[in-house]
Amino acid sequence: MRNFEVASLLLEIADILEIQQENAFRVRAYRKGAQAVEALPEDLASVAARGELLDIPGIGKDLAAKIQECLACGQIAYLEELRRQIPAGVVQLMRIQGLGPRTARLLFDQMGVDSIDKLEALCLAHKLAGLPGIKRKTEENILKGIQVWRSGRERVPIGSALEIADAVVARLKELASVRQIAVAGSLRRRRETVKDIDILAVSEQPAEVMERFVGLHGVAEVVARGETKSSVRLRDIQVDLRVVETESFGAALQYFTGSKQHNIRVREMAQRRGLKVSEYGVFEESSDRRVAGATEAEVYAAVGLPFIPPELREDAGEIEAALDGRLPTLVTEADVRGDLQLHTTWSDGLPSVAELAAAAQARGYAYIAVTDHSKSATIARGMSEERLLQMLADVESVNRTRSGFRVLAGCEVDIQADGELDFPDELLRRLDLVQVSVHSRFKMSRDEMTARIVRAVRHPLVHILGHPTGRLLGERAPYELDLEAVLQAARASGTAVEINASPQRLDLNDVAARRAKELGIPIVISTDAHAVPHLDFMRFGVDVARRAWLTAADVLNTRQEPDLRTWLAAKRSHPA
Repeated sequence: MRNFEVASLLLEIADILEIQQENAFRVRAYRKGAQAVEALPEDLASVAARGELLDIPGIGKDLAAKIQECLACGQIAYLEELRRQIPAGVVQLMRIQGLGPRTARLLFDQMGVDSIDKLEALCLAHKLAGLPGIKRKTEENILKGIQVWRSGRERVPIGSALEIADAVVARLKELASVRQIAVAGSLRRRRETVKDIDILAVSEQPAEVMERFVGLHGVAEVVARGETKSSVRLRDIQVDLRVVETESFGAALQYFTGSKQHNIRVREMAQRRGLKVSEYGVFEESSDRRVAGATEAEVYAAVGLPFIPPELREDAGEIEAALDGRLPTLVTEADVRGDLQLHTTWSDGLPSVAELAAAAQARGYAYIAVTDHSKSATIARGMSEERLLQMLADVESVNRTRSGFRVLAGCEVDIQADGELDFPDELLRRLDLVQVSVHSRFKMSRDEMTARIVRAVRHPLVHILGHPTGRLLGERAPYELDLEAVLQAARASGTAVEINASPQRLDLNDVAARRAKELGIPIVISTDAHAVPHLDFMRFGVDVARRAWLTAADVLNTRQEPDLRTWLAAKRSHPA
């Protein structure tokens, strides 16, 4: 959690510098530093104690000094100085979709807008239209963006929630008295956003567990404290801890995992067998004798069901499938053999091709695809045609140094407003893999955006459609799109669609991915990694796939490398 806090401060510096229209390279340095710190797989303080801050990619002497200051004092003097120049509320304006640093500064200078509430009031009163670059339609878009931002603050994305939950569980596991511990609730079902975090534990010394829990680093508030249940607030989310008896752990885990509708169906089945189910166990109604409760498997068995994976417990057909023996064998991280969307120093990534290849092979992968941005993505240092050729040479060089592992030369090619691609066909043919994505003109009409993407999906040299709806959880709503029409085009052209595993995106979502499966469309789970630790994002994409009922056979990058290369080649011979 300390890494997240330091990264947030570095990002705030970058935001203020951008509002002040400081040098773009300086702004980018702070953003890259924040990205590197947040992606660090160990506690930043430990790295600093070893004197290894400068070994972190993207961290130079200036940033290292500021990180040391933050770790020692809890703040950065330079940031405090910047905050006196630009109120925090102005920085917050940049969280609204479509509001960049120039507009935030304009609103502050000309209208005194220093909070989102004030921005909303002025939009509702139509007092912003007429300012440079702001029209009545702009006001409407800003109001929509505020709604997205507010909804994002009510629920925490799974990436942040799991980071907190994992940290809490790890600290509680250190206690010898903790015999069992697990995350429950919607987080265990891997919903993409959650309102709170539920944790269950078994311990013969609940007072000791509660003492450790309420005293955790980063606890902003102790909401409630009891003998077997306590609640705290950590990083804007409430965490609830319950200590239960060993014989009730499975029943409590099943009960508090939910969902509500799934549990109703389970209770109905129990009633038909003369049983009752609660968080304490499964009991005979006539005698109140406990018949199950220590494990979830025995709870389900007691009501006549096989174990149902938590990700499926949404009353979306899982009960019927379980009764008929049709529950799928869901895809797992162990099934994934490679990652097909990765960014390197050729565009906006931190690692080199060689560094990514080494890290991916160490994870047990057989291949990766390097898919740096194309030339139109200037903000992401998109590759020119000349640099694309240099990247191809770099990939060839890395492949000569590695045995039993393959780097595929790819590109995330921008889809232009008219559906044209960012590179000519003669360059696209030189790539092993072509992924196409939208990175601009998000406000096109539904018909225009649909036609734009459908045209790109039908291109005979395209393999994968990346993050198909363009959403950023809590930041940017999906663009207006007829997704069914896009999926039908993908089905007809044989183009794969991506589950982007970045916790900011998770795009496709579970519902859309399940529809893609129904249509027989190949699906790719990719991390969109911009740093080596981002390879760990694969877990989030697999979670989406599991909620979508996907098996390993449904996922393209579970294939062996020769099979994948065969598919890539065959795709280019598919009739458009």
